[in-house]
Amino acid sequence: MSAYTDLEARFRRLGAVEEAIAVLHWDAAAMMPAGGAAARAEQLATLRGIAHQLLAAPEIADLLAAAEAEKPDLGLWQQANLREMRRRWRHAAAVPGDLVEALSRAKSQAEAVWRTARPADDFALALPGLERVLDLTREMAAAKAEAFGTTPYEALLDQYEPGGSTALIDRLFDKISGFLPGLLDAALARQAARPVPLVPPGPFPIALQRRAALALMERIGFDFAHGRLDESGHPFCGGVPDDVRLTTRYDEADFAKALMGTLHETGHALYQRGLPAEWRLQPVGGWRGMAVHESQSLFLEMQVCRSRAFAGFAAPLLREIFGGVGEAWDADALYRRQIYVEPGPIRVEADEITYPAHVILRYRLERAMLAGDLLPRDLPGAWAEGLQQLIGVTPRSDREGCLQDIHWYDGAWGYFPTYTLGALIAAQLFAAAREALPGLSEQIGRGEFAPLFDWLRAHVHGKGSLLSTADLVLDATGAPLGTAAFEAHLRRRYLE
Repeated sequence: MSAYTDLEARFRRLGAVEEAIAVLHWDAAAMMPAGGAAARAEQLATLRGIAHQLLAAPEIADLLAAAEAEKPDLGLWQQANLREMRRRWRHAAAVPGDLVEALSRAKSQAEAVWRTARPADDFALALPGLERVLDLTREMAAAKAEAFGTTPYEALLDQYEPGGSTALIDRLFDKISGFLPGLLDAALARQAARPVPLVPPGPFPIALQRRAALALMERIGFDFAHGRLDESGHPFCGGVPDDVRLTTRYDEADFAKALMGTLHETGHALYQRGLPAEWRLQPVGGWRGMAVHESQSLFLEMQVCRSRAFAGFAAPLLREIFGGVGEAWDADALYRRQIYVEPGPIRVEADEITYPAHVILRYRLERAMLAGDLLPRDLPGAWAEGLQQLIGVTPRSDREGCLQDIHWYDGAWGYFPTYTLGALIAAQLFAAAREALPGLSEQIGRGEFAPLFDWLRAHVHGKGSLLSTADLVLDATGAPLGTAAFEAHLRRRYLE
């Protein structure tokens, strides 16, 4: 056995452990009874400890060095796999195993408390868990920063966006911050000059909402032999490529909230399902990073499912399922509701124009907390002040503010910027797809999605982690990642 094939065998075993962690984590959020939280925390901590031991084993370093000597004899995918093996090993080797298990327990405990604190609007209840997670995250970030020769924030960012830098994020976010306020004002003024779109009367039974979601997911191409849809307090996509688990949350007063959230998560799910099967359980076969992952959810939700063409396809289906009567169920009314601009406090319900402001706020706050410039106990006030400055909205409660997202309580520090990076990538990808697929809008209007997702699988999904994010975007779109396509998309949809 060569050093490289030995590494493949070890990473295959590691991958299986990580897949078990993913399914247990989904179950904790969607199906597990509250009384199982303590036991689940121990299970996850133990499995994460085992995964860390497998990855940080002393012999891995020797095998990686030996495999480098074999590199000229390896194929392109194998060489990329070796690169990703080394990146993942560096993350593990920088952190002691006891810290990994301690942070896992803290995350599980904080997340479980958050699920009670959020509906109760009780930030004081969630605060100790948040502080504990932040303390351990700081410790991990410092260890990785020293090993990588980078900043603590960038060391965390690399877990979600390999090679990501605050310099790039700041440059892109500054450009967005430059054109977004004027675009928002213009869009609101244009919208005010038109009648408010008709809204169909509720309530909308959850059973019918689920039926509508399943019908659209199936038509778009989701494979229910390899996945399922459930409910959770915070919508997400989990599981593994051959067993994709989606969750949503329903509101009987507004069916569009769950529907658009479900379609967002379906974008994530289709990406996971489209990853290269021949490289399952190997680092190169996994998703490139969360910026690309988020680009796929936003590609489907924002670029496709909030388009006028999609409204033309979906409106008759929704009218039939809900038994709708009247103009409120027409395609034009549906489309105008889906692009209605209304600054509000909730990120996952934000319109396409104000959404980046929600991400920029969280990016600034998490960097400040990680650096010690903002104490968690002062987060509610800083949150309210920051959101007011960005979009003129103040949360009415912590439930609408710093309790609305699960991410920090679940230990996902350095994750938030990937949402807006994903929006930029999605806009570039959709512009490239329109060039490559003449008649794309007409296909979407007829409910024909196969050509579009064949293109995505060829240019994004099937690439796994073969390329860096920058090279993936350049290869698929012919241009480096920027803000031009995103700005053009917003102006075309909301101002023209």
